[in-house]
Amino acid sequence: MPQLNPGPWLLIMTMSWMTLLLIMQPKLLHFTPTNPMSNKTKTSPNPTPWTWPWT
Repeated sequence: MPQLNPGPWLLIMTMSWMTLLLIMQPKLLHFTPTNPMSNKTKTSPNPTPWTWPWT
């Protein structure tokens, strides 16, 4: 069964993961988010009661 032979794909998989973890991830972590977190406290809106016409 060819899928049990780790020779052709194991090296490619480990090299791609190492590239992602060691090279790409530190570069991606330097980006700042477009919407930074604010220090405001969340306030819930005060809902007005709904008057149903049939009650």
